[in-house]
Amino acid sequence: AYSPAPALTPALEREVNETIIAPTVAAMAAEGVPFKGVLYAGLMITGAGPRLLEYNVRFGDPECQPLMVRLMSDLLPCLIAACDGELKDFDLRWYEDVALCVVMASKGYPGAYDKDTEIREIEAAGRPRRRARRR
Repeated sequence: AYSPAPALTPALEREVNETIIAPTVAAMAAEGVPFKGVLYAGLMITGAGPRLLEYNVRFGDPECQPLMVRLMSDLLPCLIAACDGELKDFDLRWYEDVALCVVMASKGYPGAYDKDTEIREIEAAGRPRRRARRR
């Protein structure tokens, strides 16, 4: 997972908010269950525009990790503002730096996979790869 997502331009962010997020939140309110909290939208950006793959109402992992590294604001007041319905007035600030999270998972994940497997040769992961010599 990485942040910020270079594909999410300001124009695309507006489109996502107008066509995906706002209609979802409005529909929930219309059903009598207004949303307050963390809403993670898993998106696929296609040639035909953004497509919603999933919603999560929690901090997804590993997607959350790069966001927390970039978050300059204190998270707790932000969450309290969300619970109190005052998030629109909250000044959420971000570091400009890029953040990245790499996860190691068993072969086959997220489908069927072996559990309790051992990670071997971890030292090799940090060594530069040798390039083949040209003749």
